[in-house]
Amino acid sequence: MAPPILTIKNIHLSFGTTPLIEGAEFIVEPGARMCLVGRNGSGKSTLLKIAAGKIQPDAGERFVKPGTTIRYLQQEPDLSSYTNLSEYIAGGLEGADDGYRIHYLMDALALDGNADPKNISGGESRRAALARALAPEPDLLMLDEPTNHLDLPIIEWLENELLSYKGALILISHDRRFLSKLTRETIWVDRGETRQINKGFSDFEDWRDSFLEQEQLDRHKLSRKIEREQHWVVHGVSGRRKRNVRRLKELGNLRTTKRDEKQSVGKANISVTEGQTSGKLVAKLEHVSKAFGDRIIIDDFSTRIARGDRIGIVGPNGSGKTTLLKLIMGQLDADDGNIKLGTNLQPLVLDQKREGLDPNTTLKDALTGGGGDSVMVGDIQKHVIGYMKDFLFLPEQQRTPIHRLSGGERARLELARGLRLPSNLLILDEPTNDLDLETLDLLQELIADYNGTVLLVSHDRDFLDRTVNSVIAYEGDVHNTGQWREYAGGYSDMIAQKNLGGGRDVRTVENDRKKSNSKALIAKEKTNKPKLSYKHKFALETLPKTIAALEVELAALNTKLEDPDYYIKDPDGFTKTIEDLDKVQTKLEKCEEEWLELEMLREACSK
Repeated sequence: MAPPILTIKNIHLSFGTTPLIEGAEFIVEPGARMCLVGRNGSGKSTLLKIAAGKIQPDAGERFVKPGTTIRYLQQEPDLSSYTNLSEYIAGGLEGADDGYRIHYLMDALALDGNADPKNISGGESRRAALARALAPEPDLLMLDEPTNHLDLPIIEWLENELLSYKGALILISHDRRFLSKLTRETIWVDRGETRQINKGFSDFEDWRDSFLEQEQLDRHKLSRKIEREQHWVVHGVSGRRKRNVRRLKELGNLRTTKRDEKQSVGKANISVTEGQTSGKLVAKLEHVSKAFGDRIIIDDFSTRIARGDRIGIVGPNGSGKTTLLKLIMGQLDADDGNIKLGTNLQPLVLDQKREGLDPNTTLKDALTGGGGDSVMVGDIQKHVIGYMKDFLFLPEQQRTPIHRLSGGERARLELARGLRLPSNLLILDEPTNDLDLETLDLLQELIADYNGTVLLVSHDRDFLDRTVNSVIAYEGDVHNTGQWREYAGGYSDMIAQKNLGGGRDVRTVENDRKKSNSKALIAKEKTNKPKLSYKHKFALETLPKTIAALEVELAALNTKLEDPDYYIKDPDGFTKTIEDLDKVQTKLEKCEEEWLELEMLREACSK
């Protein structure tokens, strides 16, 4: 077996007095396919920078096998010191690196080598940084959120490129499908520690959920054990001084363990403020066309959007997704065709650019508008600190300037600013950028439960599959621009329909969308809500009595063992009492675990 090419051992790092990473460690073998996952702010990007040698930890060891070449893609690459993109990409070559791949990568990533870095978009900057990292074909490639600001064709190209790449790979990404296709190992960064499992991301979430459930059960058992020992201190102290001292010391150790427990980060309390009910018709486009100069953006497109629809819009960057949205919202007039808008529309737009955020204003002022300590959430007034906590911000962050927030924190702030406003038409432009997987799940639930209409522009295939019931896709090419077509279902359904011969007319898609809505609602009502069986109800009624009886039996056995002369008088009886004690203790713990699981099930049923 080949030795590791990178070893990270017992890494510690603090920002000021706040520990961020405590004892993190992992190894990377040749050809490994790994991902780093964890909540926003857990230290994933920082740990990757340490692994790449970009920052030094406070303590710990980083060992790179001699001769190993490493390339690192950061979230926000800096191109400011280069005169053009070709110079920037070639600047990533070192020593014996051959630059023969540069022209291929620039062509595949649609980059102009003569472009001035000062005048390019965020997507072009990201693609140039990818070309710089991929050009040398290093032994180890570290990519931090490589799919952010990339369109679907580029994401799919990057997937295929990395599948054929022979070196080791470490990824940080929010894109579930991207991670599932490319990884075979997962490193979970959680509460400053790392847990490495030899399975890809597709198996990670079930493993994580099981781990957290077991942790909750262990925490419950620890609390019950402390309660029993405290009861003994009050009622069971006897004349054996040595035994009493030992048990009191053990109680102190249990309390210390309880105090030092690291609680998992809670979920954001994301909710949307819904406005008045819109009309049944939201928008109707009939044979609509739109061009800017000689460039045709939309050519003879028709669709009908009804209240409650969830529609995804996909296409390459620059294809006209924003133009299509503006036509649907009535912000642009069509050159040809008819557009009819529904009544009582209250649109809310959340866009990926976050242009409404002044980088120098504080978090508190961004939420309150610069005045007071309160936030209006619909018609309800909430204190800004409480509203910050709903979106997982700490109270001490209220005076933090926006430019010092991480990408994930800025994304949550934009959600917090927007979702407080009443709406019945939600327009989400790349909402998944920089959000962690747990927050993405909550956003998915929000979209599912929203009573209004949702228009979603996204390059996240898994998120589209989970949220939309039809997809409007750009299908133009260099010979036939402005072509858009609608498909029923999510992204995977769209691909399947394309393989079978293309999309359907607008009426067929509309009917399929209604069926999809109805089926989803029935399935949600029938399958999502758990039920308590008679057996469960009976166990919930009887288990507390069983637990109480076992605790009495356990106390009686402990009382027997406290007799200092018991072993001398009856050695066989003493041995049997020890055995009985173990059996009762095991049975008690099993009953407590079963009771806790049933209580959690009952809570789920009552929601």
